[in-house]
Parts: sequence; structure tokens; C-alpha cells
Amino acid sequence: MDDRYGADVLASGWRTRGQREIPRVQAQRDLVVEVVEDGFCGAVVGISSGMVELEDRRRKRRLFPLGGGFLVDGEPVTLIVPQRAADRPRRTASGSFAAPEARARVARASRILVEGRHDAELVEKVWGADLRAEGVVVEYLQGIDLLHDLLEAEPPSAERRYGVLVDHLVPHSKESRVAQQIERGKHGAHLRIVGHPWIDVWQCVTPKAMGIARWPEIPRGTEFKVGICRAFGWPAEDQADIAHAWQRILSRVSTYRDLEPALLGRVEELIDFVTQEGR
Repeated sequence: MDDRYGADVLASGWRTRGQREIPRVQAQRDLVVEVVEDGFCGAVVGISSGMVELEDRRRKRRLFPLGGGFLVDGEPVTLIVPQRAADRPRRTASGSFAAPEARARVARASRILVEGRHDAELVEKVWGADLRAEGVVVEYLQGIDLLHDLLEAEPPSAERRYGVLVDHLVPHSKESRVAQQIERGKHGAHLRIVGHPWIDVWQCVTPKAMGIARWPEIPRGTEFKVGICRAFGWPAEDQADIAHAWQRILSRVSTYRDLEPALLGRVEELIDFVTQEGR
């Protein structure tokens, strides 16, 4: 005789019996995903801090929280962080191999100095894991003009080397003149100053990562960051607008591939320099 009432209602899982289970899909790079809420459709280009970054066919990028609310091939899925193969070495955002479960070492006396907050945030995003593994701290100066005062207050030595990253370090620029003067001075033996050729670290993010052909040219007399914001059609009325613009630019950076080679080489050079203590 058939049981007209089905299985035991007290059995575990009775509430979800008959419901469709939504598959969990790893958000692998280049996986094409549609967002249920607004129909945005794009390929996975990055994963960071519980967010997935999608890029559509017009190269527009947007960030969404991992989890439900996505479609793959028209079917609902739950996006999860991709699992890495146990035998595949994990790479950091800078491209170096990461030691499994490595703890950050105690901070060295040596350090890397950059000009501003945006420089520091960009270096941290790409090289942060490497710097923590090496115990290297990044500090910002608010301009190379303040470097001399810092060196006088806390002089470098063989045990406390300073590596300095400078914007717009090109021949005959103010920055190059200041750098040359300091390097010839009494602190030059334990100091290395390098830089990139662009006016601001914003331009160290590649046009490809930004989804543009090239960075806009800003006319003389216009503050660079304000000019960039206006060229992109972004608000530029106050410092809050500038800060928001930088976060939009920084969100386009997932790995070293999103940065100009001229910056990559200089940062790697500074890391090598400040980790050679006592030499």
C-alpha cells in the first residue's frame, strides 16, 4: 500500500526536499557571467576581498560581491573563490611565488618611501604580500621636497636603508634635481632614489587596464588629477571627488600586468635594495 503522505515529516531535510539546488561555480578568469539584478554581462577578470570583477564586451568593468545572483549560460549559480591546485605554487599580485601560510616577519629598519598616499596604496595592492614577507614598510612623504628633512631626522645607514620612489623622474625636472642633490650628499651611500617618467602614479596603471586607448593629455595650468577627472567625465569639485576617482582607478589593478613595466622594475629594484642589510 502506497503511503499517501510521503516520507516521515520529521526526517532531516524535509523543508528543502524538492527544492532545486543552485550549483556553486568557481569564478575562474574569463568565465562569462550575467548579473541577475541588472543584466550586466561580462567575463571574470579578477577576484579580491570577496568581490568579483567583471568586464563586458565594451571593456567596462564593475565589481560585485561573490555569492548568489549570477547566471552562467542562463542558469543560476553561486560564484565562489576559485580553488587552487594543491601542487600549483600560488603567486602574489606581483607575480612572485608565495610561501604557503607564511607569516609576516618583524618589520625591518629599512623602508621604502613614496611621494603620496596613492603611490603607497598602489604599491601595497600589488606588492603587499611580498613586502610583509620581507618585513618592509612603505611610508609616504607628501612630496619629495620633504625627503631631506626626513633623512636629517632619521639618517639611513647600512642597517637602515631607504629606497625612494619618485613621480616624474626625468632629466631636467625638479624631481631629478632634488634627487641628484640628495644622492650626492652625506646620505647617498645608503639611499637609492628611482622613479617613473609620468606626472603622477595614476598613469602607471596601463591604458588597457583602464579600458582606454591612452591617458588624456592635460594642458599646462590645469591640476593633473582634476584634469584627468574632467576628461573622464568624473566629478572633481573637492578632495573627496579626487579620492573617489583614485579608488575607481585602483579597482582596475588586480596584478602586476595592470601596471606599466617602468614602474614594475623600479619597485622591484627598491625591494632588493632595502632587503640587502649590512652590505
